Amino acid sequence: MADFFLKLDGLTVRAGGKEILKNIHLTIRENEQWAIAGASGSGKTTLAHTLAGKHFYTGTLQYGTGISVAGIVVVEQQHRFKNLSNTSDFYYQQRYNASDSEDAITVQTLLQQYNSGSKTTVCGIETAAIPGILHIDQLMQKPLIQLSNGENKRLQIAAAILQEPKLLILDNPFVGLDVEGRKILSDILNTLSAAGVKILLITSTADMPGCITHISLLEKGTLTAINRKAYTPGAWNDHKVFNIDHALLHQLRPGSSPSFEFAIRMQHVEIAYGAKKILDDVNWEVRRGERWSISGPNGAGKSTLLSLITGDNTKAYSNEIYLFDKRRGSGESIWDIKKNIGYVSPEMHLFFDYTATVFETVASGIFDSIGLFRQVTDEQREQVMQWLRLFQLQKLERNLLSRLSAGEQRLVLLARALVKNPPLLILDEPCQGLDAAHIQQFREIIDDICNGFHTTLLYVSHYKEEIPSCVTKFLKIKNGRAQVADGLL
Repeated sequence: MADFFLKLDGLTVRAGGKEILKNIHLTIRENEQWAIAGASGSGKTTLAHTLAGKHFYTGTLQYGTGISVAGIVVVEQQHRFKNLSNTSDFYYQQRYNASDSEDAITVQTLLQQYNSGSKTTVCGIETAAIPGILHIDQLMQKPLIQLSNGENKRLQIAAAILQEPKLLILDNPFVGLDVEGRKILSDILNTLSAAGVKILLITSTADMPGCITHISLLEKGTLTAINRKAYTPGAWNDHKVFNIDHALLHQLRPGSSPSFEFAIRMQHVEIAYGAKKILDDVNWEVRRGERWSISGPNGAGKSTLLSLITGDNTKAYSNEIYLFDKRRGSGESIWDIKKNIGYVSPEMHLFFDYTATVFETVASGIFDSIGLFRQVTDEQREQVMQWLRLFQLQKLERNLLSRLSAGEQRLVLLARALVKNPPLLILDEPCQGLDAAHIQQFREIIDDICNGFHTTLLYVSHYKEEIPSCVTKFLKIKNGRAQVADGLL
């Protein structure tokens, strides 16, 4: 019998003429639970997919007795699901339209696809107890498209457990979760570990459940491993150091901007889907040049609030909402709204066109389209290239978005949001998937833009350390109620 659960010797993976993983050596034994950390683009997701049989490799990959590729389940960082028509052609705004979301299957239906009722226990856990353990037992009739990020993540893990994995790989499962959500997920992983589920966790060194016994750092495609007991938080410099080209940033011109006093005014705004009230009597004003943090737990109503501003939610017309001093529904088109807004969110990342190149993705921000459908002028091309150089992405301009790491994809979408230097920036969890150096780089860029161009900012994050220093206003949302606060979180 093998004395290991999983063993890698000299494992190397190449893609697009580039070495992604280089000569990886790793042995995971039966009584060990491992975490892998590393900078954005270091190859963490590629390693997870290689273990699950999704990439060609050289070197040796051995599974222990009774283990095979079929027994490995990966919970992706970005999850795409099919609708009742068995297609994946949901569009971004569809989650806000109740009639359209009827084509999405429910939580209960998805779980039934993995368990017909014949299995009473999986992975040492009673099947009937799984929804309760994952805190989704109250969501069984909810359409998947209406789930919050935290709810969706817990559902993915429940579906993975029902597949009875020999090894459960979770790719950045803590990304996008609020403080309570991260604690719940950590407890869940400890419970699964105690029940005998083998876990490989891809995460930052800041999010490490107690069940993890060993940690590896992936850097430039190579792996360094240590025992958890020997690890000191902060001891590893698990990110590269980036320098902002401030001279280049200050060359950027502000976008064309209408004259306005208030970017946003909401008066007694209420949003409900059926009997469930999402926003409850919201009264809020944002003056030109103000920088706001919007905080609240997963599912509090933050994304719905933002959708009323970006023009993606048709329920804005039944409420008293003013954008750039004009009442919504007074004859403006959705494009009239979007041309003054730069926007990025986890949902936009999920629904974006992955067949586009990096250049096309950033350039589409000039036209507020999900994909590039027109020719750019020479001036617009240089505008795009300036932002690619600023984010140090110029060498990737011809690469497909789908070939980049999740962190690199997020940087591209951030450049897209900023490319026209709009008067209003709406950044919803913009740093998901970025390492510490990229987060610091991005905060500096946002501070410089807001201070240099009098830009109005709405910034959503569950991490205090991600909030730019230019933010001085705070809105907290809980159970659909919005309240102006004195400080962060």
